[in-house]
Parts: sequence; C-alpha cells; structure tokens
Amino acid sequence: MLEPITLDCPYCGESFATTVDLSAGSQRYIEDCGVCCRPIEVTLRVDDDGELVGVATITDRD
Repeated sequence: MLEPITLDCPYCGESFATTVDLSAGSQRYIEDCGVCCRPIEVTLRVDDDGELVGVATITDRD
C-alpha cells in the first residue's frame, strides 16, 4: 500500500515528495534528499490499521 508524502530535509530545509510503503508497518530507513541529495533518516509510524500516524526526519548519524 503505497502512499505519497512530503518530507522536510533537516539539512537544507526544503520539502520534497516521495512515496512510502505502509504495508511494512512502522519503519526506519535512509532516503536521500530530493533537493540536496544528503542522507536523511526517515522514521514512519504506522498504526494497527495500516494508517500513517507520524513521520520524522533527522540527519543521518554516520
């Protein structure tokens, strides 16, 4: 179940559109910013009904 969302880059401050797969449930992954290409750690919170309830972005801690 793919859903379009908008992420805010913690590096450059710009917003960009992406698509997430909610069928995997809550998850944490790395996605490159669509504007500045730096790696962002994205955290998705998905409830028991498969609905997106929260999105957080932080800088990658490499």
